[in-house]
Amino acid sequence: PTSAQVSAVPQPGRFRYTLDNDVLTTEQRQFYEDNGYLLIKKLISDEDIERFRKEFIRICKKEVNPPGAMIMKDESLRSQYGQSEKVVNKVQDFQEDKELFRYCTLPEVLKYAECFTGPNIMAMHTMLINKLPDSDKQTFLHPMHQDLHYFPFRPADRIVCSWTAMERAHQDNGCLVVQPGTHKEPLKPHGYPNWEGKANKLFHGLLDEDEKSPRVHLVMEKGDTVFFHPLLIHGSGINKTSGFRKSISCHFASSECYYIDVKNTTQEHLEKEVIEMVHKKYNATSVELR
Repeated sequence: PTSAQVSAVPQPGRFRYTLDNDVLTTEQRQFYEDNGYLLIKKLISDEDIERFRKEFIRICKKEVNPPGAMIMKDESLRSQYGQSEKVVNKVQDFQEDKELFRYCTLPEVLKYAECFTGPNIMAMHTMLINKLPDSDKQTFLHPMHQDLHYFPFRPADRIVCSWTAMERAHQDNGCLVVQPGTHKEPLKPHGYPNWEGKANKLFHGLLDEDEKSPRVHLVMEKGDTVFFHPLLIHGSGINKTSGFRKSISCHFASSECYYIDVKNTTQEHLEKEVIEMVHKKYNATSVELR
């Protein structure tokens, strides 16, 4: 229902990252141009969030097993808590779960997503993150990174992430941290950080991080949604509370985006790692990142 409102022609010279439409104000467009993200308050209803939370708990309890979804767990907690939300920290690629995938089809989400992608739109990558209470080990800290590192398709300006807080996200429970304006920079080399603790699988971070670049902690209420560019440098801290910090997200891209070969690029080692994982999980022999 929202497609007619967006014309996929950027205004020459003035707006590079948003498309002409009657959804965003000029101020909102300018904010995204300058900063690479835009926060929309109370976009998703409590009722929808409650439905997503219930479905997540069903997945944790193995009452439902969506095909193709990657359920990431902290194995060290399993003996203590068994199958429960106290163990699962992420459900990735939930597109085959009807209830969770509803998030990607909500008119209120698409209305904004299309301001960045244009009307012909695809859901490319989905995640429900359940940031578990953490210790000094910093297990669930996600280092500063650019999402484009994980994506073998372009152009970057026609990709956007929609990220919704399922409860209040703040500094104590590990809210998103962004470096405004970094979406104007190129894709940088990523890898595993040299930390004392164990790095989570595929939680790559920038190898050369600018510590002086200003950071903004995105304090968000339940239902608030941030849309951000795939080159925006961002991450999240540890959850120092005893509760969980849940969020649900989808990366959308224009269906006019095209796949690229990542050989001889900074993304090549990611492809190798993904192929090893797929080979182990599905015993598949011939796989490409795309």
